[in-house]
Amino acid sequence: MTRSIISTDGAPAAIGPYAQGVRVGNLIFTAGQGGLDPVTGQVVPGGIKEQTERTLKNLEAVLEAGGSSLGQVVKANVYLKDINDFAAMNTVYASFFESDSDGLPARTTVEVSRLPRNVLVEIEFVAEV
Repeated sequence: MTRSIISTDGAPAAIGPYAQGVRVGNLIFTAGQGGLDPVTGQVVPGGIKEQTERTLKNLEAVLEAGGSSLGQVVKANVYLKDINDFAAMNTVYASFFESDSDGLPARTTVEVSRLPRNVLVEIEFVAEV
């Protein structure tokens, strides 16, 4: 299988030795994205809703750079600093996906003790091309 690196200015630059995304065959694996502004690299102001929205926009940019889209996401992993933010995150997350259950990816959501840059949420995707 051919492997290619995905890079876009539409998402924050990697803050370590990793790619924003990797395409292998007809799948894209994104790196985890948080609520960082792609221009400044800083955490967006606000709380969980604002960070979740920015996170999903960052992921959307990576997917599009790799020839995919949110509608082709098959698996999501969500990492929350505080599980009490689940409902607020979930509301924003749902607004990015079709309400039809056939279009929803499988998802795992867990609470973690800390995330890079002290963001409140980090999300990663696996998507078809």
